[in-house]
Amino acid sequence: MTTFQPAAIPGEAPPPDSVAPRDSKPDAPTSVARLNDTIKGFVQNWGVVWIEGEITQWNLRGGNVFGRIKDLVTDSAISFRLWSSTRDRIPNDLKVGDHIIACVKADYFVKTGDFTFTISAMRHVGLGDQLEKLERLRAQLRSEGLFDPARKKPIPFLPHLIGLITGENSDAEKDVHRNAELRWPQVRFRTKHAAVQGDRCVPETIAALKAMDADPDVDVIVIARGGGDPQSLLGFSDERLLRAVAAASTPVVSAIGHENDHPLLDDVADLRASTPTDAAKRIVPDVAEQRSLVGQLRARLTSRLTHRVNHDIAQLEQLRSRPVLRAPETLLTTRSHEVYVLAGRGRERIDRALDVAHRQTAELRATLRALSPASTLARGYAIAHLADGVIVRDAAQAPSGTPVVVTVGEGSFAARSDGPIDEVSPT
Repeated sequence: MTTFQPAAIPGEAPPPDSVAPRDSKPDAPTSVARLNDTIKGFVQNWGVVWIEGEITQWNLRGGNVFGRIKDLVTDSAISFRLWSSTRDRIPNDLKVGDHIIACVKADYFVKTGDFTFTISAMRHVGLGDQLEKLERLRAQLRSEGLFDPARKKPIPFLPHLIGLITGENSDAEKDVHRNAELRWPQVRFRTKHAAVQGDRCVPETIAALKAMDADPDVDVIVIARGGGDPQSLLGFSDERLLRAVAAASTPVVSAIGHENDHPLLDDVADLRASTPTDAAKRIVPDVAEQRSLVGQLRARLTSRLTHRVNHDIAQLEQLRSRPVLRAPETLLTTRSHEVYVLAGRGRERIDRALDVAHRQTAELRATLRALSPASTLARGYAIAHLADGVIVRDAAQAPSGTPVVVTVGEGSFAARSDGPIDEVSPT
């Protein structure tokens, strides 16, 4: 502790360094250095203290850790420093949200007037209450299917109107507007401001979300905040807000915090953007990129069409150069000769078949003629018929006076029987 030597001059105000803080008054103020030195001496008398709480901030810089520890019940919190030499002796898996017990010693820096605590020991007790509640809620929502990728709605390629819910005059609002307009200058926004932390965060965000969702002109809704410690982001893990986002018919983009922040809204939203800037890049296409893409596609289309036309022209030239197309009558000449040969072969086969049939018919006619009664009659024989057509086979069938018809080789004639006659035996 610095020792101050008062050097008061009679009739004049004492030097500030010579006045103790408890003796200061308007005409005899103390100095800042003496006040800070007095505070430092008072703080050093506290010694070490064991505390229980939850880590809400853990920033690693140059091997040292600078963070905050929050009370488990109230909103009270302290800042702490954890030097690299001490960090090597504590668990290496400590992180934001851990429930811990720590040995702290108050430290007051007289140059800056900063008050903090130096950590000499720290160990796990278990998950902090808040983190434990969030994990239980995360498991419940996952079991209900609110994290299922199948239920997430697609983001339109080029939204005509973007609904933005963010803090008033926030850097997140400026980042989204600036990056979106750089990518597509004609993009339009409809912005509703809401508290992004504290007790008003959830109800105001839900009200803005419902108003945006009811507007048919809004194609996509972005909920943006520029990061922060886990304590300030708790509103974006509130079950009421998460269920409102899941029930919205308009696609919702979560742009809360930085890359390492992960509120439950990121899991329920239709798209998670790591930062507000990332949200603008993911929902608004880059006009320069699209023009370049259109140019590339047009060039590829022109190249393919040119190649196809050239290929078809080459094929047409090949077809035109073939002999059959140069002199198409040769094809007809060849085919006509084949038809002539086949026709002649057919005629020969038909003629042979007719000759064979004629011979077979003549043979059958001769056989039939040989077996016919007409040939017998031609040799001089005759057939006698009674009036009823019965052939006379016995002379007794034609008694005297019986009319008969006699058929000879050439015609028939009528006769009358004189009755049977005696047969004359040949001598």
